[in-house]
Amino acid sequence: MNEDQLKNLSDSVDHSEQGERPAEEQTEAAAQGGWFPYPPSRPARLIPPIALAYIGDAVYEVAVRQYLLSKANMRPNHLHRSATGLVSAKAQSRILTGIEEQLTEEERDVVRQGRNAKSGSIPKNADVLEYRHATALECLVGYLYSSGRHDRMIQLITQGIEHAEQQSPSPNKK
Repeated sequence: MNEDQLKNLSDSVDHSEQGERPAEEQTEAAAQGGWFPYPPSRPARLIPPIALAYIGDAVYEVAVRQYLLSKANMRPNHLHRSATGLVSAKAQSRILTGIEEQLTEEERDVVRQGRNAKSGSIPKNADVLEYRHATALECLVGYLYSSGRHDRMIQLITQGIEHAEQQSPSPNKK
């Protein structure tokens, strides 16, 4: 750890002992890996793939919900059906397929690690391959989120949602 990191750590400990951290430090902490002032305990490349998928699942769900709120039809039942159509393992697998060509080598490596990670659970509504691809997408989103690469994460999620919307019929047409 260099001197600046030690000072920041010391300052954050001082502030946590006093209660709250100043707003500018909270903003800086959020910029270093997340939207909130709780930076990851270690660099994103050292976080286990299942843990990255855990946070990636939540971040992806927020992105989908925000996307749906940008649409005209905001009836709760419609929102729920539309969200399910974008966050299911099948949809996430399709999204990963749609963005794979645009991934960097580093991102492909994260996807591979996520796909090969053992989650310890058995999918109920998807086949194993779709489930593993969904976990890989969530791992990628978690990695980009945790490493503070939010612009790239947003770019890939946006492209993925657009791809999924083009590939599947509208829930209103069912």
